[in-house]
Amino acid sequence: MSDKLRVFLRAQLSAFVGGISDFGIYTFCYKVLGFTAPFSNVVSGSLGAIVNFTINRYWSFGNTEKSLGSQLWKFIVVVLGSITLKTLGIFVFVNLWQWHFLLSKAIVEIVVSLGFNYTMQRFWVFKK
Repeated sequence: MSDKLRVFLRAQLSAFVGGISDFGIYTFCYKVLGFTAPFSNVVSGSLGAIVNFTINRYWSFGNTEKSLGSQLWKFIVVVLGSITLKTLGIFVFVNLWQWHFLLSKAIVEIVVSLGFNYTMQRFWVFKK
């Protein structure tokens, strides 16, 4: 298996683990706490990001040579961009188009995770 494929697969597994955390917290915030879908996404995305950063730094990209601070501030910028894109997408699907909150979350997660998060993390945050 090539190094690029191994990194990609590890990053996707990390995103999946972070995503499971995210989905659980999102559902809890929306169904139990009664938060709006967009706000539930902000809360869950922030907590899922902590899980994702830790796994990516030490395992997926294996780049601990750069300082934690230099990677963390870049990761925060990416997470803020990601949460903004996801929240806007969820707002459109749930609030404007009246789609199911979990279907909306799943579609937006896939598009933003593959199109934005992976690219920014691989080539900017954890670049060797």
